[in-house]
Amino acid sequence: MTASAAVPIDISADERSDDGLIDRLRADERTLVIAVAGDRIPVAGGSFALTAPDRIGDAEWAFLGRSPSGAGVLLAALADHEAEAPAGTWAALRDAAAGMTADEVQLGMSAVALGRWLVGAPFCPACGTQTEQRMSGWARWCPACGSEHFPRTDPAVIVAITSADRQRLLLGANAMWQGTMFSCFAGFVEAGESAESAIHRELFEEAGVRVRDVRYVASQAWPYPRSLMLGFEATAVDEHAARPDGEEIIETRWFTREEIRRGLAGELDVRIPGGISVAHQLIRSWCDEAEAPAS
Repeated sequence: MTASAAVPIDISADERSDDGLIDRLRADERTLVIAVAGDRIPVAGGSFALTAPDRIGDAEWAFLGRSPSGAGVLLAALADHEAEAPAGTWAALRDAAAGMTADEVQLGMSAVALGRWLVGAPFCPACGTQTEQRMSGWARWCPACGSEHFPRTDPAVIVAITSADRQRLLLGANAMWQGTMFSCFAGFVEAGESAESAIHRELFEEAGVRVRDVRYVASQAWPYPRSLMLGFEATAVDEHAARPDGEEIIETRWFTREEIRRGLAGELDVRIPGGISVAHQLIRSWCDEAEAPAS
């Protein structure tokens, strides 16, 4: 069986404590399975290519929820990244998500984040013993020291910096993009920091900019590798102070709305982040607002 995804609209979290749930669903011919291998998912027709449990070999299993028809939806996380896709064709989530609905993207983010944890963290970080799965794949328990572990999520901030008159937007080119893409500035929240403190530190470190009027906009799960991106806007105190750190950020550049519109249309000399990212949301939100008169 191969089917285009009818995504679960109910995560049915209360079922996770049922120890026999996954075994029963694997034996149920109505059950739908989404496989992941690293950040890759099987796709067909622009959506998930779902399959049946008996099409899956060795995998780590988890319960993702219930489809609108009530069928169980399972995750099968494959450790073999070279394995043949059990349905459809493998595609990286960040590429495949461009043609998906918001609900499908959310499901994909959960599947990739949980799958990477299930495959990549089988041992207890406290004593090194191999752990046992609990909560239908959403927790691990150590039989040696009794500790319980959950999928790790690291908070990170991502910030769109505007000029004082809101007529320009400051973006940076990360070294890993080799100057071909400009995006908002981002960084992980360090131990003991608030999100706001991380913003001030990261922006000064990466772009030499002091900011004011920090405003929260939106958040997004981002399983690269296991982040929760907290999206903000902020205003530059001194626009002329912007400069790249030369290591992580190799270029900073102020963009007008017209340039951003061209970038979103693929008509600029550099790329702007794709539509599934909160960076795209921050950039588009600023671009689409009514232009204020210059002060």
